[in-house]
Amino acid sequence: MAEIRLVDIEKKYGNFLAVPKQSLTIVDGEFLVLLGPSGCGKTTTMRMIAGLEDITSGDILIGGDRVNDKPPKDRDIAMVFQNYGLYPHMTVRQNIEYPLKLRGMAKADRAARVQETAEKVELDALLDRRPSELSGGQRQRVALARAIVRKPRIFLMDEPLSNLDAKLRVTMRAELKHLHHELGVTTVYVTHDQMEAMTLASRVAVMREGRIVQLDTPKRIYSEPADLFVAGFIGSPSMNLIEGAIRGGVFTAQGVSLPVTVSDRDDVVLGVRPEDLEIIQRDEAPIQGRLYALELTGDSTLVTLRTGKASVCARGPADFEAEINAPCHFAPKPGVRIHLFDRTSGQRIDGDAAQGTAA
Repeated sequence: MAEIRLVDIEKKYGNFLAVPKQSLTIVDGEFLVLLGPSGCGKTTTMRMIAGLEDITSGDILIGGDRVNDKPPKDRDIAMVFQNYGLYPHMTVRQNIEYPLKLRGMAKADRAARVQETAEKVELDALLDRRPSELSGGQRQRVALARAIVRKPRIFLMDEPLSNLDAKLRVTMRAELKHLHHELGVTTVYVTHDQMEAMTLASRVAVMREGRIVQLDTPKRIYSEPADLFVAGFIGSPSMNLIEGAIRGGVFTAQGVSLPVTVSDRDDVVLGVRPEDLEIIQRDEAPIQGRLYALELTGDSTLVTLRTGKASVCARGPADFEAEINAPCHFAPKPGVRIHLFDRTSGQRIDGDAAQGTAA
């Protein structure tokens, strides 16, 4: 296992700045997720750690050693890719065994290690099959086993679950979480899926345009987003964001009137999560509009109203029913956090001051 330190690393492709200068420390044994939309620099950052991309400037240290000039094979890193990268002519056993064979390990030792690893990921009954005979989830487990069998210092995983169906992704997330708990190996995981990030990570680095805009635990990123980008990116459904102004301790927008403890200012964006709103039957409700959509999710119903140009979503009970375009009223639940952001800079206004008062 090892700590990874990125010190003022930067990556340019000609005149294009893919990753602006920044630093990051990934502590020994943690599961760090690089999260962001396509093109935000997360895969490029991971490939620089692996040695698959040269860095333009800065230093990468693994376990205290500067590895800028070391090839990938000398960094003691195992990678798991989106496309599995299995050898189709080899059996599962041979695929898992191959890294050990390259290292010159004795045949008997290889066999014991392969058996041990296959049992960890529940592949021991499939060792004599070829990849073409396996399901997507089974192939992904083979790719994981091939990475695990080497017992590397670091795992790097690039969108390893994105080719799987929704149900299988949930299963594989649980397996990855359990494996990390069991092995304790420093892991860097790249994804655009915020659910994967929230469920797997010790810490999440949210990236945008090559920069890390927030680095924290999943809980704090969800409850205290640093800016509008993070607020809108994290959560399913995402946070409601409503443009307005504050006058006399009240945030106002069309159909919205909510008391806050922030001084008067224009160009404010109020944020509140759907699960922090309740549907009420009062004409003087702080959020009012017309019912726009109902979406049953099984255990709840997503209720969306329109007020002016804004859409506001609340998570209501599963049995909630109403007519589209009927009057609809929401209020914050008692004690919830109301977020306020500066519309120009996008930055969150002092979290302690942005406490809403439930109606």
